[in-house]
Amino acid sequence: MSKSPATREFARRERPISPHLTVYRPPITMTMSIIHRITGGALYFGTLLVALWLMAAASSQATFDWANWAFGTWLGRIILFGYTWALMHHMLGGVRHLIWDTGAGLEKHTASKIAWVTLAGSILLTLLIWIAGTMARGA
Repeated sequence: MSKSPATREFARRERPISPHLTVYRPPITMTMSIIHRITGGALYFGTLLVALWLMAAASSQATFDWANWAFGTWLGRIILFGYTWALMHHMLGGVRHLIWDTGAGLEKHTASKIAWVTLAGSILLTLLIWIAGTMARGA
């Protein structure tokens, strides 16, 4: 530490405390940005599963049956549901960023609305995809 009287006086002053999550509420746009990055990472894992399923389909009937069984278990279905949601959320997040790239929707209120629409849209699209898949499989 410096021996200068100016810096010693500054060091003695009480410094402000940075806001913590208990004080600061992250805005929806920040939350959606973080989730967009997380879903991007999750899509790498999910795409590996799709590639494994395609390789199983290209190999033997027994391997394909095993892969279908694994994806048909409750854990496999939860993973596939999460992959579907991550894909829809990441896609809509990309559309949101594309809109922003045009210079539209950058106002705070509009950006928050678009973020909420992204979340609601990803949930709705995921449910519609799974309902359509269930109906097609049952028919």
